[in-house]
Amino acid sequence: MMRLPAGVLLSVTLLVAGCATSPPASFYTLTAMSGAGEGGWASSSAPSVVLGPVHFPLFLDRPQIVQRASQNRLAINEFQRWGGTLQDDFLRVWMENLSILLESPRVFVHPNTPRTSMDVGVSADVLAFEGSADGAAVLRVRWVLLDPATRQVWQVEDGRYRRELAEPGDAAALTAALSLLLEDFSRDVAAAVHALASARPSDATS
Repeated sequence: MMRLPAGVLLSVTLLVAGCATSPPASFYTLTAMSGAGEGGWASSSAPSVVLGPVHFPLFLDRPQIVQRASQNRLAINEFQRWGGTLQDDFLRVWMENLSILLESPRVFVHPNTPRTSMDVGVSADVLAFEGSADGAAVLRVRWVLLDPATRQVWQVEDGRYRRELAEPGDAAALTAALSLLLEDFSRDVAAAVHALASARPSDATS
């Protein structure tokens, strides 16, 4: 039987021990808002809305949850991860929130839309959606309302949102705060869609 050198054997032993003691990964998702009847629209008269595309910076488009250690340094924990992808989770919760706020079953995510004309399109560029170095969750997003058929832009907005973390550094507290930020953003989008539909009864409502 071939004997391994003592140094190699020690390295293998330490490697196996390290793997055995690695903490299990934890997986997180965003949560939609609760409640119904907040938007003031009957389902038959509510506008139909298509969401997306939504773009994220590459440093956020990853399995791990991102927090900032400082202005120019990211803290990425390999064992704190999104259950799916951040983009899919963001769009799912955004759709659910707007369906509640507009009291509309006709809110869809691009490109999964029905073969009928839609009233309003909303696309967004997410600039920040992360934990900050000072113990808060932040969302910065530039979004537009547009004609889904022609892509003509009707309105451009730049949203900035912030929520203090109940427990700074905790991934569960961070995802809860990010969910609240997405709710804040959804309320602003719903208000804009509502105002547009009211101002354009012949074009923006079906």
